[in-house]
Amino acid sequence: MKKFWNWIHDDSGGRVLRLEGPIDSESFWGDEITPAMFREELEAEEGDVTVWINSPGGNVFAAAEIYTMLKEYAGAVTVRIASIAASAASVIAMAGTKVFMPSNATMMIHNAIMGCYGNSAELRKAADDLDVINEASCNSYLAKSDKLSREELTAMLDAETFLTADKALEYGLIDEIIDPVNVEDSLEIVQKAMEKKNPYVKKAFEQIKHIEPKQVNEPPKPPEPDPVKEPEPKEPEQKEEPSIFDWFTENFKI
Repeated sequence: MKKFWNWIHDDSGGRVLRLEGPIDSESFWGDEITPAMFREELEAEEGDVTVWINSPGGNVFAAAEIYTMLKEYAGAVTVRIASIAASAASVIAMAGTKVFMPSNATMMIHNAIMGCYGNSAELRKAADDLDVINEASCNSYLAKSDKLSREELTAMLDAETFLTADKALEYGLIDEIIDPVNVEDSLEIVQKAMEKKNPYVKKAFEQIKHIEPKQVNEPPKPPEPDPVKEPEPKEPEQKEEPSIFDWFTENFKI
């Protein structure tokens, strides 16, 4: 089973954690890949960690557990949003001691969603459960930001809000805006997530696919034809009045 995270080292030997693609519950609580494995890899070495996030989101519980592990890590955690940190991935981003976001990247926050089957009582309970889950997610954002009230944040989550780097900085969800990055890899990752029919990913894809659009040279348009002039109306011909001689000739024939 393939992990959605990968540990590497940068040129200076620093630890780098790359989170790419959907944060999938099946690959986090499966038979082979578990939260315990993630924690074991996180604590395998000491020192500061840089977390690169390029993800449309995924399972809220998996994201919450990764968030908690990063918050509890002894070293400093620097988060860099590669191009997209949407939904549950934005929760993980809040674990950063410092969070950096390129000027052409996107963050999306919204309430948790779920599928439910059952009677009316079970459906009401599912809605109540979602409220509890949303409250927990709120706490992650508010722990990072000192510029948002709970009421303001709740309204943004209800509206499913897409944030530019400028807006994320204004709301205190990131610490600094950095130079733009290439979004081509992000498009591929998000498109793969769309194939899994993640219900919220299509909006994220539509949001980032227009970043720095390529200019297309259109063929020159043919010249427009000269306007057709309407013929000028002709005045009716004036008939001469018959003379008295013509009248007599016409009416009194011998």
